[in-house]
Amino acid sequence: MLHDPTIALSRFGLGPRADQPAPSDPRAWLRAQLQGADPLGLSGHDATNAGLAAVSAYQDMKKEQREENGGKGPNQTADKKLPNPLQQKFNSDTVAYCANALTTQTPFRERLVWFWVNHFTVSHVSLPIIGTLHPFIAEVIRPNVTGRFVDMVLAVMRHPAMLNYLNQEQSFGPNSRVGLRRGKGLNENLARECLELHTVSPASGYTQADVTSFARVLTGWSYEMKNEPLGFVFRPQTHEPGDKTVMGRTWPEGEEGGVMLLTWLADHPATHRHLAEKLVRHFVADVPPEADVKRIETVLRETNGDLGATSAALIDLAGAWQPLTKFRDPQDYVVASLRAVNLPVENAHMMPAALKILGQPLFKAPFPIGWPDRAADWAGPESLLQRVEFAYQLASRMPQIDPASLGSTILGPLLAADTLAAIHHAGSRRDALALLLSSPEFQRR
Repeated sequence: MLHDPTIALSRFGLGPRADQPAPSDPRAWLRAQLQGADPLGLSGHDATNAGLAAVSAYQDMKKEQREENGGKGPNQTADKKLPNPLQQKFNSDTVAYCANALTTQTPFRERLVWFWVNHFTVSHVSLPIIGTLHPFIAEVIRPNVTGRFVDMVLAVMRHPAMLNYLNQEQSFGPNSRVGLRRGKGLNENLARECLELHTVSPASGYTQADVTSFARVLTGWSYEMKNEPLGFVFRPQTHEPGDKTVMGRTWPEGEEGGVMLLTWLADHPATHRHLAEKLVRHFVADVPPEADVKRIETVLRETNGDLGATSAALIDLAGAWQPLTKFRDPQDYVVASLRAVNLPVENAHMMPAALKILGQPLFKAPFPIGWPDRAADWAGPESLLQRVEFAYQLASRMPQIDPASLGSTILGPLLAADTLAAIHHAGSRRDALALLLSSPEFQRR
């Protein structure tokens, strides 16, 4: 028996588009999206290295401006008129990211990209990140979405965007040559977040001593943005010498010790459990059904963290085909709304602006844990009023849409009779479309 295509489009995808036909076999449609490479994925680190070079060139330009101004900093009046090429490129790439969300033919795969981008949060907080965040998504997240989790972890932990975000370039082995000469010490951010958020989670029982020892393992992991070759670099002169013990196991010194430890963490039973809970929470319910969690945990364990097999297993979860109950976060809601009205791709810039107003600005999660995935964090009265206002403003741009017909197209049997009646009795098409996009059933996926 075929499952409801509306559920496939909304729960697994990014919401239906009126101009894209619903799949006749939803599960086959979802599985097909897991085959082959991501259409926007990039191999290697060419884009990352180009971003680092651009950051370095921009910093040199600003230094020259300061020197020309007698060392007093750039001329503020003139500086305001100068375009920031880094920010311009970042903004352009962000709009392209949004445009893809509006038009992609593989929305399940794109949702998986979103999930892992949030799992490995990197916030747009510094020049190196402005230059490398989109390459991080294209070169690290997209190519590994259906690959092995360990490969994704290793790629993430070596990427300049993550290294910069969590200040890893500021971590020095206290007994390393540089550490002893400069009196520098550890920065534990990367080690702590890798254990707490990216892999085993606190449920594994690791201690603060494990975090500190892990930070020692990772000393020397940094990146180069001035001299060739650009990108990830291991700096022996900042690496803490000697073996280290983390979570009851001893790891050798050198870069290889970090690779060995990360490989072990990525395939740890506690990591399988942690990932299973997050995936089921995202795709099924705020309180993940234990049977579904166990199923995904088992697939991760038996396949050594094969994310393609894990994603395919999500499609077959019993809970995934229940009525839509997940409350859409602002990003989900805005994208679903813009897809529903077939927003022309040239207007994709509306998405970042709307998300800023609705409290979930793109790539600006306030903490490394990323954005929350429960209704309680997004369904407050003020947030709901902001959504109504967004729906009303969007409806004003779409006077040609028949809201009742659109509701039947994008929600199918999920469109409630009360909502349909309210649409028919609305004072104008704008009011009716705003009612549809604000309705309880449209708020859920």
